[in-house]
Amino acid sequence: MTRLKRLLAPLLAVSLVAGAVQAQAEQRTLRVYNWFDYITPQTLVDFQKDSQVKLIYDIFDTNEALEAKLLTGNSGYDVVVPSNVFLAKQIEAGVFQPLDRSKLPNWQHLDPALMKLIEANDPGNQFAVPYMYGTVLIGFNPAKVKAVLGDAAPVDSWDLIFKEENLAKLKQCGVAVLDSPSEILPLALKYLGLDPNSNKPDDYKKAEALLLKIRPYITYFHSSKYMADIANGDICVAVGYSGSFSQAANRAREANNGVVVDMRLPKEGAPIWFDMLAIPKNAANSADAHVFINYLLRPEVIAPISDFVGYPNPNKDATAKVSPAIRNNPNLYPTPEAMSTLYTLKPLARDAERARTRAWTRIKSGT
Repeated sequence: MTRLKRLLAPLLAVSLVAGAVQAQAEQRTLRVYNWFDYITPQTLVDFQKDSQVKLIYDIFDTNEALEAKLLTGNSGYDVVVPSNVFLAKQIEAGVFQPLDRSKLPNWQHLDPALMKLIEANDPGNQFAVPYMYGTVLIGFNPAKVKAVLGDAAPVDSWDLIFKEENLAKLKQCGVAVLDSPSEILPLALKYLGLDPNSNKPDDYKKAEALLLKIRPYITYFHSSKYMADIANGDICVAVGYSGSFSQAANRAREANNGVVVDMRLPKEGAPIWFDMLAIPKNAANSADAHVFINYLLRPEVIAPISDFVGYPNPNKDATAKVSPAIRNNPNLYPTPEAMSTLYTLKPLARDAERARTRAWTRIKSGT
């Protein structure tokens, strides 16, 4: 019996260790909070198979909604996806933990030029990894816009939106605008010849006045609803995110509903933004948060996501794997000439932030 015990003891130990590992694997849960319709379902399935991590995946549709959760100090998430301007404010507020580069070997695939741009919001690229990037531009239904404004409709200019005589006519077929003061008010400032990152409260009064003139002709403000509505033909113009219109065009084609969705990056320029993968300081599972981020840095993983969401990604080794329809579209992957007209947004001083928030409240209510 003693000899039998000696023989069985190692087997029992291996069994106990295996059971403990299995139990630990079963307990590994990662909570991710990302933008609406911003990843392929297959990516989530494949990650769980690859990592054996249970994924809880929730969505939001505005930076403000994400920030409200983060600033409570206990978001309940392990990976979140703020845009670069909000990231900068949140870094200052101590919301995130620094990334451990040793756990991110796929960092090598990131485009150094884009990483340099992001340092304006994340010095030293310490706290976040870029996921996708894009611009705010104009999406439209060519047939409906032509029916209202004729062949000379200025679809390649912010005049389409900010000139009252144009929007007054477009009202009949529906106009949507992002519910995002941090992106729409800078557009108005730039259109007026002012600094889109102005810290002068009086400048926001001027932008507010411009937007209040066109407010009666805006159907609604929302940061995701416009995608389905323009694909279905329920609206004819929207100010939204570049990749959203790529998705909407695909949906219309798949539905074979006769709707065409097109987009233009206006010649006057637009904000360029980056959505960033970051780990909250209070994350319960920062180890698997790094595993998830490193997984998304694989060129063969991120390229199909770009195809699905219609946005360029910052992975230099993935570009060739992205569909030509995406990577060769100058409204999605801006040309060098267009890049010179784009501008990054920055956090505002407190007084300017308050002025912008008050202006947006009045704009949305139309008062």
